[in-house]
Amino acid sequence: MPQIHLRAEEGDYAPLVLLPGDPNRARRISERFDAGSAREVNAHRGMLGFTGTYHGTPVSVQTSGMGTPSISIVVEELLRLGATRLIRVGTCGGIAPGLRTGDLVIATAACPTDGTTNTYLHGEAYAPAADFALTRSLVDAAAAAGINARTGLVASVDVFYNTDDDYARRWRERGVLAFEMEASALFFLAARAGVQAACALTVSDVLSEEVSTEESYLPLDELDRAIDRMIGVALEAGTEG
Repeated sequence: MPQIHLRAEEGDYAPLVLLPGDPNRARRISERFDAGSAREVNAHRGMLGFTGTYHGTPVSVQTSGMGTPSISIVVEELLRLGATRLIRVGTCGGIAPGLRTGDLVIATAACPTDGTTNTYLHGEAYAPAADFALTRSLVDAAAAAGINARTGLVASVDVFYNTDDDYARRWRERGVLAFEMEASALFFLAARAGVQAACALTVSDVLSEEVSTEESYLPLDELDRAIDRMIGVALEAGTEG
């Protein structure tokens, strides 16, 4: 039966689903599917979803929205509809030394500083981690495309405009590469269900004691080009073999 938010039936989604936050990005991804294969499977609340094929392999894309509350609803329903390989394709704020806007980050795990993951876990300690094989496929696909991806920890946060003076420094000193807003819940739900999840992120801005998000945010045309490169990596990684 159709889910409450994803108004689709079982079989409408492929086992592989890419998860952008932005519905416009979801449509752009669907335009890269094999010619004539893409069909819209969800438009409820503007959360666009499409299914088609990429180089003959079935693939879907589903808008996740912003933040762990939104992506958790989407992922819970995708799992009920048969999804088994989930790849978040989003943006992040870089905090690690040497990270620049436009760079690609592939998350190996996410620090769960968000309220949603904490609610699932009842406050118990837990380390939400990406699936190793799917993450390795992303790294390999990036290398094949000539992209030197940074791999490591990200922190999933609830607040985009955080004004704490030591915000970036504290997490940088813990080895975190970037802030983002969805990966912790995705990794937890996938692990709980026994399916694969991974996360590729384009650095849209960098945050330090000297530079703010607003000052460093990548011009939109440059950001779109960097995101398109990331999407190509995710599609190749997800459909390999």
